[in-house]
Amino acid sequence: MAEAEAPLFEALIVPHRSLSPRGLRLLLAAICILCGASAFTFVRLGAWPVGGFTGLELLLAAWLFRLNARGAKASELLLLSPAALRVIHTDPRGARREWALPTAWLSVTLEERPGRTPALLLLARGTRTEVAAALGEAEKRDLARALAEALHRWRHPVFDNPQLREP
Repeated sequence: MAEAEAPLFEALIVPHRSLSPRGLRLLLAAICILCGASAFTFVRLGAWPVGGFTGLELLLAAWLFRLNARGAKASELLLLSPAALRVIHTDPRGARREWALPTAWLSVTLEERPGRTPALLLLARGTRTEVAAALGEAEKRDLARALAEALHRWRHPVFDNPQLREP
């Protein structure tokens, strides 16, 4: 990689999922066992439609859990170089979108939204792009601070000339 293209800052953003695939299977199995036991009880009491509705409920729960787990495959990569900030967004299906914002005009802002997580916006020459939508408030604030610091370090370099040091 060329000196001019060496990354000054890099961040990989992935959605948080509290359950591992194994934990998700165990949770779904527990839900199936508990719902199956209650449905069996109702069917034995003569309320047979409950069994069908419980089956539909379990299929819906399994589909929603699978949809949530598939969302964990999404990611966003921020690469800051002297030339541009590249944003590479990968959706859960694996499709990638990439765009670049010129570093010289780039600014990072957090737009406060009452009652909601603030939006992390990248502004560059009339372009307004929201990134890190999957992060919580604290993580967005940390990312905004780190990215702003990297931009500041690039724009205001500290030069160390040994000849100018005091003997």
